Amino acid sequence: MQDKRLERLRKQMQQLDLPAIFITNAFNRHYLTGFTGSAGYVLITMERAMLLTDFRYMTQAPGQAVHYEVIEHKPKVVESIRELLQQQGISKLAFEQADITYGDYLSYQAGLSGIEFVPTNRIVEQIRFIKDDAELQIMQEAADLADATFSHILSFLRPGAVEKDIALEIEMFIRKNGGTSTSFETIVASGERSALPHGKASDRVLQNHEFVKLDFGAYYKGYCSDITRTVMLGQPTDKHKEIYDIVLEAQLHCLENLKPGITGREGDAYARDIITRHGYGDYFGHGTGHGLGMEIHESPRLSKTEDTILTPGMVVTVEPGIYLPGFGGVRIEDDVVITDSGIKILTHSTKDFLIID
Repeated sequence: MQDKRLERLRKQMQQLDLPAIFITNAFNRHYLTGFTGSAGYVLITMERAMLLTDFRYMTQAPGQAVHYEVIEHKPKVVESIRELLQQQGISKLAFEQADITYGDYLSYQAGLSGIEFVPTNRIVEQIRFIKDDAELQIMQEAADLADATFSHILSFLRPGAVEKDIALEIEMFIRKNGGTSTSFETIVASGERSALPHGKASDRVLQNHEFVKLDFGAYYKGYCSDITRTVMLGQPTDKHKEIYDIVLEAQLHCLENLKPGITGREGDAYARDIITRHGYGDYFGHGTGHGLGMEIHESPRLSKTEDTILTPGMVVTVEPGIYLPGFGGVRIEDDVVITDSGIKILTHSTKDFLIID
């Protein structure tokens, strides 16, 4: 797969008149080369593909980056870059403007005197928007692990349990079942804390007659899953039922209507309009979803400001919510792939209003 990704990048470089590009972003390095080490740089020209790393990885890197020349770089990587460009008669080098610091920029610019240093805006990330079959298989497995984790954790949800203990059990289950870690710091938010959209697990003790919101994912083979479910401890009030049903209606309506060719803005509206119609628009303050892949938040987004056209192969979350301060909140989230005709849902945990007595 890495050779096809390299081919796509070179087509982009040709269109932008870039004879060489310097990749510093760790996710992009992994995506392009398959190398999983913690340190390295990628230099791509039209004739050569090079992975520069240090002594620690000179045995590992050749076995992973099979389509790349693996080069042990000098103590200052900029010296190796300059020499390699001079060998090929290249005087123009693109870099990832969103990744390097201003200090790094000044250092590279000084070390590459005589070479035009050209900023680029997320060229590799744009290629990463569209997942290939190998990526989609891994992401399905990551979603399956998230589903299994939700089933496992249900037996731990009871009055007297502590949010942090539940989060720890989630992480342990994911690690024991093949995951590297969780995709992000697990959210376990109960009672009035469930009204916090990103209420990370605290020392709060779960009680009866309240929501418990669980938002977590499995980081698996370099890819993320992301799922949210909200359950009820003890019997719900009419308000609990009302806001759960509205969020579920909004989420299902969005899932039913997502398809290629619409914008992220239109996708967002499928959920937002329903919540607004029920009078809770002011309590849904985040986007309906975000891109998902090697990083937990990627493009495109389902939001009020997103004009990106949804395209087959993109993976996004669908996660509307209602958050009532002092009372509690509900979010329901699934991971989906945009297909030629609609979507394929990757996460399958039940969305029935689960009441745990």
